[in-house]
Amino acid sequence: MRLLNVPQVAKLAPQTDIDAGWRVCAPVTVQSFSATAYFFGREIWQATGIPLGLINCTWGGTQIEPWLSRAALLADPLAGPVVDRIDAQLAASAGQPETTTAPFDQQQWIRQQGRPDPGNTGFEAGWATLDCDDGQWPVMELPRAWQTAGHNCSGVFWFRRKVSLPAACAGQELVLHLGVCDKTDTTYFNGTPIGAIGFETASCWNTPRVYRIPGALVRAGRNVIATRIHSNYFQGGLIGPAAEMKLVGATLPDRPLTGLWHYKIEHDFGYIEPTLPPGLPPGPGNPNTPHILYDSMVTPLVPAAIRGVLWYQGESNVSRARHYRQLFPLLIRDWRRTFGQSNLPFYFVQIANYGAPQSAPVESGWAELREAQTQALSEPATGMAVAVDVGEADDIHPKNKQAVGQRLARHALAKVYDRPVVCNGPLYRAHSVDGDAIRIEFDHARGLKTSDGAPVKGFAVAGRDNKFEWADAQIAGTTVLVRSDRVREPVVVRYAWANNPPVNLCNGAGLPAAPFRTDVD
Repeated sequence: MRLLNVPQVAKLAPQTDIDAGWRVCAPVTVQSFSATAYFFGREIWQATGIPLGLINCTWGGTQIEPWLSRAALLADPLAGPVVDRIDAQLAASAGQPETTTAPFDQQQWIRQQGRPDPGNTGFEAGWATLDCDDGQWPVMELPRAWQTAGHNCSGVFWFRRKVSLPAACAGQELVLHLGVCDKTDTTYFNGTPIGAIGFETASCWNTPRVYRIPGALVRAGRNVIATRIHSNYFQGGLIGPAAEMKLVGATLPDRPLTGLWHYKIEHDFGYIEPTLPPGLPPGPGNPNTPHILYDSMVTPLVPAAIRGVLWYQGESNVSRARHYRQLFPLLIRDWRRTFGQSNLPFYFVQIANYGAPQSAPVESGWAELREAQTQALSEPATGMAVAVDVGEADDIHPKNKQAVGQRLARHALAKVYDRPVVCNGPLYRAHSVDGDAIRIEFDHARGLKTSDGAPVKGFAVAGRDNKFEWADAQIAGTTVLVRSDRVREPVVVRYAWANNPPVNLCNGAGLPAAPFRTDVD
């Protein structure tokens, strides 16, 4: 595999070149690459042995409009006037003295949020030491944000975990994997600091902690890991993922560190919501200016022999999900025109689950955006990787990119490389009222089952009053029968219709069912 990172440039004039080159995929080069793209490519290589090049052309947090061409946007009834208005603004500012305002610094903005660290009084009190008596400390199941454990505050928390090690480990170097600590941490082993990540590290709130434990600190029997986490605003905690929380060593089988940890609150700030970052005016430097990333990052790639496109975007358009119904197919056609391939394979990720689970059926902008993405399957040579089962309530950037890359690879293997691979999960086809129940028919439903062996979750039904209630669901062959005691005459049904819905319906290949509703408007 070869990797190419397109530099993040935001210029309005179409560019003809990029300052980048191909690199061999290796441990040192892949660290700066898209994880989703890497896992996709690895799957293709392992299945086919055919060399491939991967181009990472991305900019986090961007909307879809910057990735469309100016011509395509002007043809859209809603986007066209926005382009005209920005053109007028930029024309009016032409010739004006350049602003002296410094560009927006996200890292500085994050550091300035909420409350600074008041000082490490816990260490002075001996909370990191081996002999600290934490027997009266409460316990918390980790990984999770402490807000989801009932502590609705920002602040500083200490977490302690006892680890019993065999005699063979004494004096041997170990490696501690904690997963992500949101936001900064200082971590100790048997009272000695072994690592820390602060605001000087970009995206510190989303950086997995991996710390070396010198052999001199490791003893047979009881050892203690202690980590101090400072979250200056919003949520905080040891948020995983679970698979990345472990202690490893040459003579120690991977020791999972999920489960109960003792904890103590050092500083309680109260719950602090983040302020909105200052907005950049449209124009050069603002990556959310319409057509600017198409001009700066897509156009220079022409006429590269692109074999297909992987698209993973949508969260930034949730507030305008209905318009996404038009913009997303428009982009697919626009890029096919750009690269001169009318049936250029275009495989996309349906946005993952995110946010606090809902106790009752509700309306959801995230679900509407997923619906808009599903509708794009009407375009030829497309495929959708459902990710509603691999997201995280506390992290809009879920860690399980491997599942996403593998699901995208299934589409390419089946449709481009002609391999006998199942690439689609169950997809709603039709429904009918069956007495006091609704029967759902699916495509791609061979071996329909639940991923966890539990009863089907995530369905809701409503009568003519359009009041939705959670429903019981039973698998019947390749169909699902849905009913609720609260809705005697059901009319419509929804599945996984929430920001972070409960889901477990899948087919025999283990691919999850796509969210849907029968009351599409």
